[in-house]
Amino acid sequence: MAVNYRSKTDLVADALKSMIQRGELESGDELHQRVVADLLGVSPTPVREAFRRLEAEGFVAIEPHRPAVVLRPDHDEVYANAMMLGVLEGLGAELAAKKVTSEDLAALGDLNERLASATTDSERISLDRRFHLRICEITGYAYLVTQLNLLWRMIGESPHLVMPIEEWVDQHRVIIEALAAGDCSEARDATNSHVFDGFKSLAPSAS
Repeated sequence: MAVNYRSKTDLVADALKSMIQRGELESGDELHQRVVADLLGVSPTPVREAFRRLEAEGFVAIEPHRPAVVLRPDHDEVYANAMMLGVLEGLGAELAAKKVTSEDLAALGDLNERLASATTDSERISLDRRFHLRICEITGYAYLVTQLNLLWRMIGESPHLVMPIEEWVDQHRVIIEALAAGDCSEARDATNSHVFDGFKSLAPSAS
């Protein structure tokens, strides 16, 4: 059985990101390496590495010889990242339609059935991300998978997806059918629509 190893840097970065997304850390708050290290029970090294990762994801700003400063992504930034996510996932589906196998389709169907019976937002978000990640993995393009993961980290764990779970699952089925038919344009368009629908509550017109 595969074991998902998480480094101390992963744990520190995720802990700080969760605190930012929950509002426990506000924009402008200073993060001192030693204070964070003591709070989380780690050495300064993983904290320093976590700060660099969070800077790349837009959650903190770092200047030489100064503490990191929290930059909490605003509503419009999250929406922009979600729209880029839709484009990338659509591209992944378009490319995957050329390479998908029966085993891939079975795996996607299984993930979607598990999504249909999921009972918590966190479980639904996790399964949805695994579904779309699986499609992008089919393409064989590691860079696409890397960018997808980066955008998901930037969007965060909050349940922005507001559509009913039945609609969510039905849209996944449409994507699977397009992949099975080898219909590249339908796979792309169905995926674009699915992601855009899921994040429509963040659209500027909805503010």
